[in-house]
Amino acid sequence: MKLISYKRHRFPPDVIRLAVWLYFRFTTSLRDVEDMLAERGHSVSYETVRCWANKFGPAIAANIRRKRGRADCVWHLDEMIVRINGQRMYMWRAVDKEGEVLDVLVQKRRNKTAALKLLKKLLKNQGFAPEAIVTDGLRSYPAALRELGALARHQPGRLQENNRAENSHLPVRRRERKMQRFKSQGQAQRFASTHSAIYNTFAIQRHLVSRNTMRLFRDRAFAEWSAVSAAAA
Repeated sequence: MKLISYKRHRFPPDVIRLAVWLYFRFTTSLRDVEDMLAERGHSVSYETVRCWANKFGPAIAANIRRKRGRADCVWHLDEMIVRINGQRMYMWRAVDKEGEVLDVLVQKRRNKTAALKLLKKLLKNQGFAPEAIVTDGLRSYPAALRELGALARHQPGRLQENNRAENSHLPVRRRERKMQRFKSQGQAQRFASTHSAIYNTFAIQRHLVSRNTMRLFRDRAFAEWSAVSAAAA
């Protein structure tokens, strides 16, 4: 894990960290974050918040990925359509059976090549092959898995059998509406990758745990955030 340098910035690191956390943690716009900071006595423009999110968000997300433990042995893959500058693109997503987002990849195609690119990236970043890969009925998945020699691990199913991946699209859909759509493929990729890592940290299944357990998980999430966004000396 790398400490982050906040040098040569007029505002202290705690203000910058708070702004980045507010933007990626909640369904807020840049102007919403500007108002929240103003209520706390910090006069920051929304363009400054944008610069902070673009600069420090990916660095914090990279620290989160380095700190996270090994993913579960069952992966769920799915893709959703996004409109970028009037062009139809696809946001490919992989989650484990606990709902933690493993990777996101924005591509122009929905074919074997695109599926293969996602799978190769997953295998490289995770460092191991899962026991099972659950997908919907898209034929691109078995074609890509056959080329990788992993077709035996494939578990194609109906839509409801892949709800883990389907539900993981919802937070990004909410952000897409709030942002009035993504502006470019690169911007969509950067935002989705950063958002997914930070979302994993604070995605507490409140309806599945007791109040005391939820508080414990939340305290751990804030402790992890403090560690991964810590300022270098």
